[in-house]
Amino acid sequence: QVRLVESGGGLVQAGASLRLSCAASGRTFSNYHIGWFRQGPGKEREFVAAISWSGTRRNYADSVKGRFTISRDNAKNTVYLEMNSLNPEDTAVYCCAAVSARPGLVLNSYDYDYWGQGTQVTVSS
Repeated sequence: QVRLVESGGGLVQAGASLRLSCAASGRTFSNYHIGWFRQGPGKEREFVAAISWSGTRRNYADSVKGRFTISRDNAKNTVYLEMNSLNPEDTAVYCCAAVSARPGLVLNSYDYDYWGQGTQVTVSS
């Protein structure tokens, strides 16, 4: 069992930055790839970014590429999502998720085993 807790969300103006954190407890954190997903109002959940267990591989959705950066600190059992140049379309509940490490990164939310409760990000224009 892996427990995930997100933090760092909030209300910001367009163009601002936020850093989300995903803190994990339970099983060995470094055995898991971590993904960030988001669900905006009236929208389906969508992939945002993923990072491998070692932090050496990353993948981003086209909509956030160049603006968001995912990173992890296995010593602190934490994954971060640095979000810059936020715009109203980024408004959503952001959740992190964990899946057992495997050769490739996992981009499909249905393949993830553990989920956090989410943190709200609201970007005003």
